Amino acid sequence: MSGEFWLISAPGEKTCQQTWERLNGATVRFDLSMNFKFPIPDLKVGTLDTLVGLSDELGKLDSYVENITHKLAHYLGEVLEDQRDRLAENLMANRMDLTTYITRFQWDVAKYPIKQPLKSISEIISKQVTQMDGDLKAKSLAYNSIKGNLQSLERKATGSLLSRNLGDIVKKEDFVSESEYLTTLLVVVQKNAYIDWQTKYEKLSDMVVPRSSRMIYEDSDHGLYSVTLFKKVVDEYKLHARENKFIVREFTYNEEELNAGKNELNKLAADKKRQYGPLVRWLKINFSEAFQAWVHVKALRVFVESVLRYGLPVNFQPMILQPYKKTQRKLREVLTTLYGHLDGSNLTGKDPKMAVDVPGLMFANQEYYPYVFYPIHINFCD
Repeated sequence: MSGEFWLISAPGEKTCQQTWERLNGATVRFDLSMNFKFPIPDLKVGTLDTLVGLSDELGKLDSYVENITHKLAHYLGEVLEDQRDRLAENLMANRMDLTTYITRFQWDVAKYPIKQPLKSISEIISKQVTQMDGDLKAKSLAYNSIKGNLQSLERKATGSLLSRNLGDIVKKEDFVSESEYLTTLLVVVQKNAYIDWQTKYEKLSDMVVPRSSRMIYEDSDHGLYSVTLFKKVVDEYKLHARENKFIVREFTYNEEELNAGKNELNKLAADKKRQYGPLVRWLKINFSEAFQAWVHVKALRVFVESVLRYGLPVNFQPMILQPYKKTQRKLREVLTTLYGHLDGSNLTGKDPKMAVDVPGLMFANQEYYPYVFYPIHINFCD
């Protein structure tokens, strides 16, 4: 099965159960989809003008809540890092996997009271998700700051000799210390230039201590050499070293500073570890809340659109279809056969106020079908 669902509604025939059985029979016969009823409670209809305006607002809210839901899932994947392959199992809705939540949908009366006007329910959802978005920005900014600083220090501790922190490599005995005249430089030399270095290092300037160079460390591309010379020729030595493609690293051995750097790395690692668990829990909880809110927005859209299309009194059957792979085209043809007659006649309801050409039913960027249709895609791990 794919992560694609079709949320549709069709007007009740003699009963809504007959509508359901007709749809189910037609799709099962051709083995096109798994079908489920999508129960929507008796919501307050309001006026036609309110429904028309709300139809457009719910379209925008649908996109907004879907976007926040994707942001939460995406950031959870980022935070999980090397456990990202476990993202799907962490994306739950009300302690259910997403497919189960959709196919067994039940309206949450506690969060979204059905006695409230439809607009009020949509505003509750909008406020809830906007708060999540703001909290996500704040939490991700704080965590990313720690993560970025830690990665920067880790790169310096493990990268190329041209850029990495040398404090973890060198030792106190590698340097001439407490000398008024002498100093030790650290020089990075390409592997293929080792002989060149040994031949030239004593001659790059005057006042270089003979046979003072030795290799301290080697990585896959370079070697780190020390050389001792008089302080007064340091600038000249650096210049001539650079001309010969030997890179002098700016480094002063200071034990207190080196320990402070190690402590900073350890502190950042501890801060990241301490924030990781609570952040993952927050993301899982808020993804669940956002996903549930999103499906409730879909339910509101189906209700509003069905009333606008099929008229009053409210009499329609909402259904979830989960197409089998490569059956979408055939499934669409079967639905057109079942409901094609609704086109052009679907606004002739019992309420004469509904028998009008209602603006707002057709959205510029949305395909139109003779039945109410909204897709739901739950591929949050892509």
